[in-house]
Amino acid sequence: MNKSKTVETLSFEDFKKEVLNDYKIASISRECSLLGRKEVLTGKAKFGIFGDGKEVPQLALAKAFQNGDFRSGYYRDQTFMMAIGELSIVQFFAGLYGHADINFDPMSAGRQMGGHFATHSLDENGNWKNLTKQKNSSADISPTAGQMPRLLGLAQASKIYRNVAEIPAENNFSVKGNEVAWGTIGNASSSEGLFFETINAAGVLQVPMVMSVWDDEYGISVHAKYQTTKENISEILKGFQRDEENNGYEIFRVKGWDYPALVDTYQKASEVARTEHVPVLIHVDELTQPQGHSTSGSHERYKNAERLAWEAEFDCIAQMKKWMIENNIALAEELEEIESASKKEVLEGKKVAWANYLAGIKEDQAATVAILNQVAQNSENKVFIEKYANDLAAAKEPIRKDLLVVARKVLRMLSGSDRATLATWITNFIERIQPKYSSHLFSESNLNIASTTEIKPTFDETSEEVDARLILRDNFDKIFAKYPETLVFGEDAGNIGDVNQGLEGMQEKYGELRVSDAGIREATILGQGIGMAMRGLRPIAEIQYLDYLLYAIQIMSDDLATLQYRTHGRQKSPLIIRTRGHRLEGIWHSGSPMGMIINAIRGIHVLVPRNMTKAAGFYNTLLKTDEPALVVECLNGYRLKEKMPTNLGEFQTPIGVVETIKEGKDITLVSYGSTLRLVEQAAKELLEIGIDAEIIDIQSLLPFDLNKDIVKSVAKTNRLLVIDEDVPGGASAYILQEIIENQNAYKHLDSAPQTLTAKAHRPSYGTDGDYFSKPSTEDIFEKVYEIMNEANPNKFPKLY
Repeated sequence: MNKSKTVETLSFEDFKKEVLNDYKIASISRECSLLGRKEVLTGKAKFGIFGDGKEVPQLALAKAFQNGDFRSGYYRDQTFMMAIGELSIVQFFAGLYGHADINFDPMSAGRQMGGHFATHSLDENGNWKNLTKQKNSSADISPTAGQMPRLLGLAQASKIYRNVAEIPAENNFSVKGNEVAWGTIGNASSSEGLFFETINAAGVLQVPMVMSVWDDEYGISVHAKYQTTKENISEILKGFQRDEENNGYEIFRVKGWDYPALVDTYQKASEVARTEHVPVLIHVDELTQPQGHSTSGSHERYKNAERLAWEAEFDCIAQMKKWMIENNIALAEELEEIESASKKEVLEGKKVAWANYLAGIKEDQAATVAILNQVAQNSENKVFIEKYANDLAAAKEPIRKDLLVVARKVLRMLSGSDRATLATWITNFIERIQPKYSSHLFSESNLNIASTTEIKPTFDETSEEVDARLILRDNFDKIFAKYPETLVFGEDAGNIGDVNQGLEGMQEKYGELRVSDAGIREATILGQGIGMAMRGLRPIAEIQYLDYLLYAIQIMSDDLATLQYRTHGRQKSPLIIRTRGHRLEGIWHSGSPMGMIINAIRGIHVLVPRNMTKAAGFYNTLLKTDEPALVVECLNGYRLKEKMPTNLGEFQTPIGVVETIKEGKDITLVSYGSTLRLVEQAAKELLEIGIDAEIIDIQSLLPFDLNKDIVKSVAKTNRLLVIDEDVPGGASAYILQEIIENQNAYKHLDSAPQTLTAKAHRPSYGTDGDYFSKPSTEDIFEKVYEIMNEANPNKFPKLY
């Protein structure tokens, strides 16, 4: 049954003991589901989605799961987590209640609803643990099939560790690439494009991935006949089955209530994937979902009496019980004792979890009541404040919101020193509590961007003016030589060295595993990077053009950007995403939807270098950090001339730091990327008529101007214009808010701050399409002139 103890070598007593232990885990998990639903319906928890009906196949999966392996699953895998020893009853309910403390809810510190599971890849300081010594679960996300792209990368990491000789054999992430990545998904979610994209990519890459589809015939309330062709995922994927002449999948189909067949199937799947690095699909059908999809509804509304009767008979736990009795493994009385004990154990665990959840809040409740009574004594509103305090003290199950709402209402009733006292208390309370819900959006380890320093590129008399792409290429060469764990992959990234030849010759030098081509499948390119970075590699995922990032924006937003946050800093994926944009040649290659991107991927740094030297410096910097980032290279800059630095691979562009590239006294012009070349040209022409503009390169949209240098420029010039290729109200609105509101630049303005953006539509094709769609040098000149006309109409009379 266990990997170390096959059925053949176990004595009957040991075999019986193990099977009974499995039954106990299944019974406990089922009781957690049943009691969890009651906790939601009584109001103690907000929402519940449980793993009832899937217990037995998850026991079989757990038996095949070994140290070093990774799970990338969905929100019904509680039995599996219990079986591998990574989820207790108390922790289950802590997650259900949303206990905002990583010590009580190790899955997410209350940041995700119950059913979203994770193990800790990092210690409390953000340092890697030895992942080969533990069983690993990548942190779940709710979007259906969103776990699939990451699964691909988790599996590919084993292939890299097995086959890239330069990576030290002794490491915390792999033992000779023997680890399997296990995926789980509901049958209905296999309809998602991300599922099919990942299945195809894994078959191409031949990675050790085992994909389990839990099939209970429904997706929410919708029957499989509306979900899947032939109502059967393994049937329609038969073409992926490997044969003597072609690579592909090993495909198994097994009944979800058949305990011995499930154990056997998962052992076979593990062996194939682990030793041969062949992907496996396991279609687990004839499963049930006893309580329906979630606590939001009842499955009796959409299942007929015949289906409900079948589910009662073929419930996997009921069938396991029947099998044990029929095969003289256990008596009915023994199993009933296990069931009864499980109910008591779960009830006690629930009570402990609820007491733990309330304990800290009760302390805060008492402190709040005390401060309210204190400030009430000298107030003319004493009677009203004391009523607030008494009502709050009487609340049996308060939440922290209740405490703060009352305190802030009372604040309005006070004056003088009493108001100051309560105001200080409220401020301190928020400062103490807010991090429970807001910390770890970015890394808080000693490897975050704050730990890096700028190292300028150096030049000497031999430094030549070269095509800028060569700076990128030669810098990547230094990176790959210095960091054996780095690799890059994407469409055209391998054989031809990317479409702009920034990787020219790198595949020939470092091999196809480290510099590789990928199919046209942006979401799983991102997923490869996420998964591999979660296992200690330093991947660079290349998306050919910025516009194509839309295919992957959901994965970036829901998975990569939230990973540190949703695990309270216990998992990380320092993926670098490389792309190119800002070239203004039509609807699909305009490359400037920056507002959409920066507002969708908070948690990922967004870097917008104006040239390739700056871009190369960003890559060098990022490899010293443990944070994910998107680097947008200027598409029309690869053939422009730049000086070749002498310290390739060493110089570092600072992140979150702006650069003043021209000083001036009349107006501050703020922009980034390719647009800066237009701004610089306009500034030259403005200078000819007596307008001296200061130009600031943002360089980094996320984070933005950490040193608040732009406001210093505005304080000098007293005028501000933001120029951007995005649509009106896009990135320019974000930039303006940062400068005006967060840096308080409004104090220094003598003219209204303005933006100059592209038109609201996507840019039209060709040079004229560019000119009439996006800001031009003339547009910038005239917008600045208009601002100066308002300030000094005599010196700068109207142009129009």
